[in-house]
Amino acid sequence: MASKQVFIVFVLPVILSIIIGSAVLTDVLQKPDRELNMWPMSNSEGMGTSHISPIEIIGLSKQYSTTEPVEIQVKVGDSSFSCGDLYITIYSSEKNDVILQGGFFEQCFESGNNIIPVEDKFSKIIDAPGSYDIVAEMISKQLNNISAKGTFTVK
Repeated sequence: MASKQVFIVFVLPVILSIIIGSAVLTDVLQKPDRELNMWPMSNSEGMGTSHISPIEIIGLSKQYSTTEPVEIQVKVGDSSFSCGDLYITIYSSEKNDVILQGGFFEQCFESGNNIIPVEDKFSKIIDAPGSYDIVAEMISKQLNNISAKGTFTVK
């Protein structure tokens, strides 16, 4: 008698949950243009042309000389990030070491102008030839973040 109650109270709900969950998931994935994306990435890599990128690096060239500054700005397409802190970091592609970092705090923009840093540019000279990655990360006041990544070389 007790084993029957244990089965009904504990085991049967688990079995039914798995069966119903599998049926619902199978039905959802059978529909066209549906995909299972449980952990969407916050950067703009891999996004199709039909999506508006939440953050984009503007002005990044593919190649710089050792005397030419790397100058970029960042365009934010997500309205929930209208205010926050912008961090720009340059990494060595080979060693993944941080080469340079810049922070622009309390960056707020109006809805018509979503280019940051406001009335400024990130401008740094890298005097060592090589391949580099640049990451722009915006952290909102609610501590949400979005980021974009780019690659360039210095010759």
